[in-house]
Amino acid sequence: MVQALQDVSLRLQAGDRVALVGSNGAGKTTLLRVMAGIYEPVIGTVTTKGRVSPMFDIALGIDSEISGYDNIRLRGMILGLSSDEIEERMPDIVEFTELGDYLDVPVRTYSSGMMTRLTFAVATCFAPEILLMDEWIMAGDASFLAKAQSRVQSFVSKASVLVLASHSLETCRRFCNQAIWMDQGQIKAAGPIDEIIDAYAASAAPAA
Repeated sequence: MVQALQDVSLRLQAGDRVALVGSNGAGKTTLLRVMAGIYEPVIGTVTTKGRVSPMFDIALGIDSEISGYDNIRLRGMILGLSSDEIEERMPDIVEFTELGDYLDVPVRTYSSGMMTRLTFAVATCFAPEILLMDEWIMAGDASFLAKAQSRVQSFVSKASVLVLASHSLETCRRFCNQAIWMDQGQIKAAGPIDEIIDAYAASAAPAA
């Protein structure tokens, strides 16, 4: 039996922006999924105060046979929004997708770029409380990318707590103030973002 996490203990509070760094298989994604309630720990407990918003698969819940509008409502419910909250955000989502009349037709007719615009707009339409992200969200074609980056930055800034697992140390430095270095399912080090990333990067650098 493989033990994905071992002796992991941490406490996060409002304002924390935490990067999870470490090599592949270090336990970053597993830890995120435990925080999200997707995996239940065999030993120990996870206590959360506030709505957890895991951003692991923004296309989750998309039904190819129904319209863009209906998929917006379906995905919104999966994210925990009420019907009223979804309808309140609908104009913003519609405008952001730039899909126009295509929202009236089944999404199986969409190109991959159109699908990305739809799922991304819905995924970032609310103010998250505890935001868990596995890698940074990148969305769509070049013409849409700048618009998407601005929106996701605003989305992240609204979160009370952010936990981001990413291989991009630049992204971690930009958006996080704390870091946890995962190694073989354990916390090797934790502390200020620059201190931890510098130590991790130094360990990962090839010997001269």
